[in-house]
Amino acid sequence: MAQLCSIEVPSGVELADLLLERGVEFPCGGTSLCGACRLRVVDGEIGVTADMRAVLTPPEIEAGWRLACQAHARGRVTFEIEQWETPILGDEARVSNEPREGFGIAIDLGTTTLVAQLLDFATGDVLSVRTALNPQCVHGADVMSRIQFALREPQVLTNSIRKGLAALVHDAAADREVGEVLICGNTVMHHLFCGEEVEPLSHVPFETSAGELREFSAKELGWQLGSSCRVQFLPCLGSFVGSDMLAGMVALDWTGRDELAALIDLGTNGEIVIGNCQRALCASTAAGPAFEAGRIRMGMRAAPGAISRVVPKDGGFACQVLGARTARGICGSGLVDAVAAGLQLGRISSNGRLANGIQALELTPEVSIVQSDIRELQLAKGAIAAGLRILLERWGMTLQQLDCIYLAGAFGNYVNAASATSIGLLELAPEKIEPVGNTALRGTKILLLSPTHGPNVVKQIRGLTQHVSLAADPHFQDIFADCMRF
Repeated sequence: MAQLCSIEVPSGVELADLLLERGVEFPCGGTSLCGACRLRVVDGEIGVTADMRAVLTPPEIEAGWRLACQAHARGRVTFEIEQWETPILGDEARVSNEPREGFGIAIDLGTTTLVAQLLDFATGDVLSVRTALNPQCVHGADVMSRIQFALREPQVLTNSIRKGLAALVHDAAADREVGEVLICGNTVMHHLFCGEEVEPLSHVPFETSAGELREFSAKELGWQLGSSCRVQFLPCLGSFVGSDMLAGMVALDWTGRDELAALIDLGTNGEIVIGNCQRALCASTAAGPAFEAGRIRMGMRAAPGAISRVVPKDGGFACQVLGARTARGICGSGLVDAVAAGLQLGRISSNGRLANGIQALELTPEVSIVQSDIRELQLAKGAIAAGLRILLERWGMTLQQLDCIYLAGAFGNYVNAASATSIGLLELAPEKIEPVGNTALRGTKILLLSPTHGPNVVKQIRGLTQHVSLAADPHFQDIFADCMRF
């Protein structure tokens, strides 16, 4: 059941800003295109705009539904919204440390979510964990929409993320004297936090020379930590492959790995690394937000009411719904399962078209997926599969020669490996596909707890890793088109 919320909207304050603080996301950046920020007015008044009428049906408007990104209200308004719970993947793994006095904070700065862990340098223990949505989400769900906004409004996103993290680290520190903060994130998050120009990332060849290690004082950032606290943002691996992947390689002990493996972060900006301790190739590919159920007609995050698992049963579909009896949408892992099940039942053909003239794949009486949803998944999986195939060709290896594919991040943690294999997302035996959780946070934690050894590991990984520009590969479009098929 959706939760009620009652908010007093002061004069001069936008309702969208208040909603963002409470965890509401605006995937299309507030342009009203996606309709994913719907709320239903219970008491008070939110006017209907032309943009709302273009997205919502007359019966929905009559029932009180509005778009939060376009909503204007004054005084108190009470409404219900179905975006409240956003699970954020942390990391509780214990790692080795070099004992010393003091405290530090490790941060995974994601495009959608933020995680901060307070660490005891003497023991390596995690003393507190704080999570939040990235406050930049109000300006778009993916990195390209953030770049476009930053080009129009320089410094806004930098101020936003620095302020958001200030509150997070202050809460995590709980009045302890913090000496060091170490941050990882993708290249766009690195540039926006550090105040670097994102213009080079907005067009081909998507190259930047500003992805190095950056250091600030907490005072310089306006953070209320120790007076001598040092804040560092880890360096990127190249172009759109950020320090989140570098930290992931640290977490997987890449410099001690002889077998050929792949590390893939299945996000909006799909990042891929293949290699071993002698050599590694990395690339990024614009997978789009389908893995996070973005641009999916009934897509939603993995919150109560989301279909997270689908299997064929008695000629139809059996669905697992998170935390609720009634489905109200589908998350990324459920979408992959649903398409895999549709293929198995013959409801979807290998080219991705719905078969036998059907207009939608009904999963439950409340939730279905349509042709455009399947197309979005095809684009996402085609981009990842093509990127992996090109890297393997550059290496001179085949997919079957990979010892393992490690899936990092929230989506990788929950996706069904068998379904991912059956749709051609990961064309490897399911037993060779291993979810590894939030390796970005784990690797950052390892580096923060290893002040003498850590910098050498970072240097080693950057030295053995070569960035490959998929946009510059003359065969990418052909390979991508081939990988679109199920």
